Amino acid sequence: MELNQRAHALVQPIIDAPAEVGAQLIQVDCGAKVLDLGVSSRLGGLEAGRLLAEICLAGLGKVDFTPTTGPGTRLQVNVATDRPELACIASQYAGWQIKAGDFFGMGSGPMRIKAAKEPVIQAMNLVDDYPVAVGVLETSQLPGDEVCRKIAADCQIDPRNLVLLAARTASLAGHVQVVARSVETCLHKLHELKFDLSKIASGYGSAPLPPVAADDVVGIGRTNDAILYGGTVTLWVHETSENLRSFGEQLPSSSSAMHGKPFEQILRDAKFDFYQIDPLLFSPAEVCLVSLVDGKATIFGQHDEAVLARSFGQEVSP
Repeated sequence: MELNQRAHALVQPIIDAPAEVGAQLIQVDCGAKVLDLGVSSRLGGLEAGRLLAEICLAGLGKVDFTPTTGPGTRLQVNVATDRPELACIASQYAGWQIKAGDFFGMGSGPMRIKAAKEPVIQAMNLVDDYPVAVGVLETSQLPGDEVCRKIAADCQIDPRNLVLLAARTASLAGHVQVVARSVETCLHKLHELKFDLSKIASGYGSAPLPPVAADDVVGIGRTNDAILYGGTVTLWVHETSENLRSFGEQLPSSSSAMHGKPFEQILRDAKFDFYQIDPLLFSPAEVCLVSLVDGKATIFGQHDEAVLARSFGQEVSP
């Protein structure tokens, strides 16, 4: 199945019964369908966030929750995939900045394959002929007719065949879907390090779910910190442990000189210009690389609960 087809199969039950997951279905004038799962503060929840994350993965990964200790809500978000390159890079990665009029949102999901605006997508040479495009928007406002028409045109589809799911960062569903990107951040870092992602057979990641922030800036800080300082990713790779070591040493967020501060502070220091932030920072706190060639597992990096506690507005008892 093509990735948009897989994602559409997950979206259809939400379209049929949006109230079941606390969503609201909006039919835009051009015929596009928009599902609000967290732009309005009263919408969405854990299940909405879990579904958002699985739709971002185009149905090629599973997301769930388990109890944990340490700063946060005593809950962690887990993601597992046996098709990591397709699930995380071709679909989940939020690499499409969508601007139209006063609207701004970060686009993810398999619609990115159809638009093919990003070099990483172009390099993968993927073709998706399914007539429906499915996308997820991290945004503080719902897309209107102009935005939907633009996205449909970029995806080369009829606007009536566009399905968008939206949630702001400062929502429970928004927090879940961002924290579910632990494996994705690790793969994107490896891509930037010029590692052959086709050698990665499987991936599993977890990161603590922060308390829902009062505004989007704090939300961006907390959800990034959950991965940067509390995320753990394990990758099973068709490569020797010796060859993996040089990549592994550069993988954890601690490889960046900016490591050690809450991300909100880093973002404000950079005057909200992401291009001023060291790209080496965007990766999990801890990475375990398992060689499928020699059977060795090597762990790089470690968690930093002190920074997490500051970010989440909590204190760690001595």
